[in-house]
Amino acid sequence: MVHMKLKKITKKQKNKIFIIILIIYITFGYTFYYSFYNNKTIMNERFIKYILNEGLTSNIDNYRLPRIINISLKYLLNIDIKHPETLLNENIFGYVSEEEESNEDLEKLKQISSYISDPNKVDIANPIVYIYNSHQLENYNNDNLSIYGITPNVLMASYLLKEKLNNLGISSIVEDTNITEFLTLNHWDYSSSYKASRIFMLDKKSTYSSLKYYIDIHRDSVSKNITTANINNKNYAKILFVVGLEHNNYQKNLDLANKLNELFNKYYPSLSRGIYKKQGPGVNGIYNQDISDKVMLIELGGVDNNIEEVLNTINAISEVLSIYIKENE
Repeated sequence: MVHMKLKKITKKQKNKIFIIILIIYITFGYTFYYSFYNNKTIMNERFIKYILNEGLTSNIDNYRLPRIINISLKYLLNIDIKHPETLLNENIFGYVSEEEESNEDLEKLKQISSYISDPNKVDIANPIVYIYNSHQLENYNNDNLSIYGITPNVLMASYLLKEKLNNLGISSIVEDTNITEFLTLNHWDYSSSYKASRIFMLDKKSTYSSLKYYIDIHRDSVSKNITTANINNKNYAKILFVVGLEHNNYQKNLDLANKLNELFNKYYPSLSRGIYKKQGPGVNGIYNQDISDKVMLIELGGVDNNIEEVLNTINAISEVLSIYIKENE
């Protein structure tokens, strides 16, 4: 048997190899970026199913572009970009070495967020919880996710909450009508969002006599330091209850918010920002809470919170709501 010994790599050869690897890395980066960016078919729906099936928010990292590029490089070239020393290991080149408030204009929101259809639509005969979004396009931070066509927003949060509640035995449904499209078809502006959601809310109330709780999920527009809590070394998107005082049902809705707020303080201290009572000039003051004495408007996180923080909070909300509902039914 003939033993062949490769020559020691010179500095010039190493530089050449590095440049080739860099070119390949950039090529892979742009290839993956544009193929994901231009293939947005039901990416949001797939993402919802993914994080529900995986169950662990840490697995959201699997959607990060650098990881996908790294997997490809490891498979094709036996190079791990997380460990630069592998550039000098044996690879395909054959060399051997020794040694990443819902006050936005509707048109702006349309550019950065999008309607999401329910990825797991099932018939619920007697739902007791109705989840909806007067402002469906309110978005969350989508760093590292936008290239996949994923635009986390409050509608996505609602679908996640519905699944979590149903898994806990709390029969829930989500309003999945495209409210933005409904506004456009009726030539209504963004300020008519509550008028639009009211129509669907009343329709569901008349359709399902079993409904008892109505939850309008929003997200705030304040900075992340205000909307984020760290509980047991895990980041959560904080919640805020909003109660309109300009209708006859306000006291019962306020009582409900107070009871839930107490439960959150008990089980998840610092997660709730409290209760914001609204009335007077320049505010809605009703928020469709006159329809029932069990209507909740919850600001879930803010524009800078990411979907992992939102999902952590959804787990907390589903747990607290389940406790409250089961104790009061």
